[in-house]
Order: sequence, then structure tokens, then C-alpha cells
Amino acid sequence: MAGAKAQTTTNFRERLAQRTQHGDSIFWAVTLFFALAVIALVVAIGWVTWNDSALARERFGIGFFASSEWNPVETEVSPESFGAVPAIVGTLISSLIALILAAPIAVGIGIFLAELCPLSLRTPLSFMVELLAAIPSVIYGVWGVMVFAPFFTQHVAMPLSESMREIIPWLSSSQVAAGRGLLIAGIILAIMILPTIAAITRDVLTLVPNTQREVLLALGATKWEVIWLAVVPYARAGIVGGVMLGLGRALGETMAATMLVGNRPQVPGSLLEPATTAAALIASELINAQSLLHESALVLIALTLFVITLLLNLIARLLIWFVNRGPVGSVRA
Repeated sequence: MAGAKAQTTTNFRERLAQRTQHGDSIFWAVTLFFALAVIALVVAIGWVTWNDSALARERFGIGFFASSEWNPVETEVSPESFGAVPAIVGTLISSLIALILAAPIAVGIGIFLAELCPLSLRTPLSFMVELLAAIPSVIYGVWGVMVFAPFFTQHVAMPLSESMREIIPWLSSSQVAAGRGLLIAGIILAIMILPTIAAITRDVLTLVPNTQREVLLALGATKWEVIWLAVVPYARAGIVGGVMLGLGRALGETMAATMLVGNRPQVPGSLLEPATTAAALIASELINAQSLLHESALVLIALTLFVITLLLNLIARLLIWFVNRGPVGSVRA
């Protein structure tokens, strides 16, 4: 019996030595640990925000996501009341503005750097694009407050509001002079996410095999036709991924949004009026929460932003899967 047990132990040690002598099993275990750590981190964030928002969920229920009131100060006349609509609307609108403004320009920059830029300029221009992506968000916020907001208010927002008052109400407001609003915040967010989308677009375009270009060139296609009909369709999944990554940064941006959006928890009637975003609302009020209910409501806003981000990432994955269904480089009617 003792001999059989010793033989079993010896066999186990030999098998373990065979599996670990080249490091494959150890490397597999380490990478698996890191992958599981990411999943655990996401689950932990979801659990903490869910648990700490219990008071607000019990008090307001599903009505929290349909209410526009935000009153953190309790008085005899008006009790504490919180709603997520202003934060959700402000977050989605400002991010949508940023995406609409930044995505076409950023993709164009990426195409120029990868396909059209002279070799002598490619490296310095690429460096400048990456440098813009590395600038802290608070710097963008300071520049927006000190330079862009006064210029935009005087030369764009006020003339636009006066001329569009009777035509497009959501481009007209009596609060333009405040110098804060969704449109200003969206433009600054667009500047912030532009280098991220441009850099990813450039990288995925440079990975397109030259055979994609050579085939159309051999058929007599122009440079533009090669880019539009072969290179961009081949890299479309990566471009979509870069755009969605930029959108994710716009959704979660805090400092620049806090400094420029106006921090007014209301549903704005115009893009030129002050508003708020989920990240800006949390950053400006969580430290100075008036009560446990106020703090719980802010955590519930954070949970809402977390869910929105997860849903957008899921949509991004589905969109990438959809654009990859057809043949690579195919042209759709």
C-alpha cells in the first residue's frame, strides 16, 4: 500500500514537471488569473454601486428614472426629492454632440495619416495627435472656461440664439450669457475624444494588407477609390471600435464636463442652456452630500452610468459583429 502511494506521488510529480518545464501551464494560469481579475473587478463595481444605492431604490423605485426633480435640501415645504432624468439626458446629449462632431473629423485624420500623409510629416503629426490624447482633461476644461467659452458665447451662441429664436427653439435661449451649456461641453468633449478615434483609425488602417490596395490599383482605380472601396471597408470593424471607445470616454468624462456644462440639474430646453451630466453631478455633490438619501441617489446615478456604459459596449460588440458579417473589403449596395 505504501509503495503504491509513493508511486502515485512520483507519477504526479513527473506529470507536473512535464507540464511546467516549458512554462506553458504557468503562463496559462497567470493570464487566466488576470482575465478573471477583470471580470471580478466589473462585478465588484456593480455590487458596490447596487448595494450602496439601496436606500434610493427603496425610496423612489422605478420612478427615479422618470423624475426630473433634484432637491437635496429638505425643508418643511419641500422634502428631499431626486430624479435621474436631467443627468441621463445631459450625459447622452453631450456625448452625442461630441460623437457627431469628432467621429468624421477623426476618421479623416486617421485616413490622412495612414494613406495620404508624406513620410516626412507622418511621424510628427502622429506624435501631435497622440499628445492631444495624453493631455489631462482638466487642462481641456481650463482652456474651455478661459478661452473657448467666452469666444463661443460672444461670437457663436448669442448670434445663433437671436437668429434661431423663432425657427429652432432648441438653439435659442435667454441663458446664453452664462457661458455654460450642453453645446459648449459637447464641443470640448469632441476635441477630447478626437485624438483617440484618430489614433485608433490610423493604427487599424496601417494594418490593412497591401494586397487590398494592389488589387484595385492593378484594375486602374484611383487613390481615393482604393481608400474608399478597399482600405476603409477592410478596417471598418476597428474604426467602429475606435469610435465607440471615444464615445465611452465622452460618457464618463468628469472634469471638463463639470467645468463647462453648468452643473444645473434640469432638463434643458435648449442646447445653449446650462445642464448637468451623470459624472459631473456625482463629482460636484458626492463629497458634500446633505444626507444618506442624497448620497444613495448619487450612487444610483453612478450605477445608471455604469449600466449605460455596459449597454453601449454590448451594442459596440454587436455592431462590430454586424459589419464583419460580409466579405472583407466588400462593397454594399
